[in-house]
Amino acid sequence: MASSAKRRAIGVGKNPDEDEGDSSDERIDDDDGDSEEDSDESEEEINEEVVVDFEAHTISDNDFNGIKKLLQQLFLKAHVNMSELTDIIIQQNHIGSVIRQADVPEDSDDDDPDEVFGFISMLNLTERKGVECVEQIKELVLAHCEKACPPTVTEQLEKALNDTTKPVGLLLSERFINVPPQIALPLHKQLQDEILEAQRTNKPSGKCHYCLMISKTCKEVKKTIPNRGAPKEDMMFVNAEEEFFHEQASVKFQYSVQEETDSCLSGRWSFDDVPMKPYRTVMLVPMDKMGVIMDKLKEYLTV
Repeated sequence: MASSAKRRAIGVGKNPDEDEGDSSDERIDDDDGDSEEDSDESEEEINEEVVVDFEAHTISDNDFNGIKKLLQQLFLKAHVNMSELTDIIIQQNHIGSVIRQADVPEDSDDDDPDEVFGFISMLNLTERKGVECVEQIKELVLAHCEKACPPTVTEQLEKALNDTTKPVGLLLSERFINVPPQIALPLHKQLQDEILEAQRTNKPSGKCHYCLMISKTCKEVKKTIPNRGAPKEDMMFVNAEEEFFHEQASVKFQYSVQEETDSCLSGRWSFDDVPMKPYRTVMLVPMDKMGVIMDKLKEYLTV
């Protein structure tokens, strides 16, 4: 049984289980079998967008497989115990939400009413020092930081991750690629409210001084302009709103995951776009910058 919805957010995207080549009931072949007309209809159907309502729900045990899939989309082949990480997210369900499709017809053959389209959560890493998946995530980001950054930056990040007086929270916000970015605004608002409530009740999840994020990013190499030197690379965030976190980060770097995935835009749905080189961008953001970030989210994501 699904838990009660916290709030509803409306987004536009293709239904993930929709057969893009045929609409079955509405499409009837006439006696002449006009293949050209059928082809035109099929092309129109492929390009058609479907309005989908999403609801945010409290995280529950039923969400284990859905959350774990989305974590795999983020961490790919990294040595992180994702089952343990998923369990911790579920156990700490006073912080975070999952996204499900609203009003799925009971007789629908295409949609699982409990399917997870995305989730958001924040875990206090400092409080969970020694937990396997937590130590693996810290080792992962520090190892890549050491390769990508000067020693002073690695020292700064390592000090932050090990300073028990200023806890670090891991902010996780994952969703399928076709779920629109507008849904991020109510999810982040809800998360900030829950963090404030955790502070009020003196729970560890409300005591974080920094938040650590690992974002899915991509680079498309542009053609070299004659006499202009090396080609320029522009970084793009798969979750567009995470660029605002990047602007406020005190430590930030990126590392390639080219050998861990065939596609930058990994996920359940297909996405016809220019292939780009996949990266992960690590950011350490002071929690006192959240007000500025939320203002940016409201400015750019309000429908």
